Amino acid sequence: MARPQAGVLDPLTSRMTPLRQFLVVQSLLLWQGGFLFYAAFVVPAGTEVLGSAAAQGAITVRATAALNVCGVAALALSCWDLSRTAAPSARLTAARWWCWTVAAVCQWFILFFHALLTSFMSPDRVHVVVGPPFRPVHRAYLWLSTVQWVACLVLAWATLRAWAAEDRQPKGA
Repeated sequence: MARPQAGVLDPLTSRMTPLRQFLVVQSLLLWQGGFLFYAAFVVPAGTEVLGSAAAQGAITVRATAALNVCGVAALALSCWDLSRTAAPSARLTAARWWCWTVAAVCQWFILFFHALLTSFMSPDRVHVVVGPPFRPVHRAYLWLSTVQWVACLVLAWATLRAWAAEDRQPKGA
């Protein structure tokens, strides 16, 4: 499917655009909002209530598995939107693709590191049993998550700008 040209109205695209944009917004809100809420509130509260970061880790390993599924879905929806949005600015489109690429590469590494960190845990995923490599891998995981979060913030902002620019374009052939 070819990328739409700026200013050219395709009847199918015009009917799908609100649905596509809604799905992109909702997927990014669920994924990145979930990540931010979990990191800012759930981890500190869980650590306090459970008495240690290690105990909180038994919950985190399960929650981050779900966040990773949300991330893959949000990236797929964002890719669909990137291929269909006819923003008039090549720079804005390029910035969106760069942010998406950074987020997608981070997601790949996050999935890899998540599996690696899980392999350092007991089979019931309650305790870390392979301690020495856990900390540096976890630190890399946290840094990747931070870089991805920033890339997604910029992607969301650029996406809203691209949609607004697309809406301002004259419609018709």
